[in-house]
Amino acid sequence: MTEKFTYFSPIGLLLIETKEDLICSATFCEKETETVGFNPELKEQIIEQLEAYFAGTLYEFNLPLCAHGTEFQQKVWTQLRKIPYGTRISYGDLALQLGNKKLVRAVGGANSKNPLAILVPCHRVIGSNHKLVGYAGGLWRKKWLLQHEASNLPAKISLF
Repeated sequence: MTEKFTYFSPIGLLLIETKEDLICSATFCEKETETVGFNPELKEQIIEQLEAYFAGTLYEFNLPLCAHGTEFQQKVWTQLRKIPYGTRISYGDLALQLGNKKLVRAVGGANSKNPLAILVPCHRVIGSNHKLVGYAGGLWRKKWLLQHEASNLPAKISLF
């Protein structure tokens, strides 16, 4: 059974769906959805981590994820999770990290099918010209997320 609830984020409603206590979808939606059969502990964990992310104090999510996609999409989404908080990477560089710069269009396609907005940070991928391109949640949200992360980068400690 699919369980779901709506999270009220600073950039709009986020519909969170799980199956067997694994988050399989986090997508922006227009209206609130009734909570259906959600594990209260998992819901609390999701809310705590999203609240911390939006407060600028969480830089990496530690939640049980299970996105369904092709083998290639899975590889792209795994690589997306390795992009550090507050940084940006081009689609071409992401393709290169996956072993073939020629896969840039396929990488863009897989990025656009990411079912876990924010949790798998596809918003950190930009065009090779450093312009914001493509985001299922809307470019204004992508811009907001990138600015949010840039303004909340953890301070680097220097001993010298």
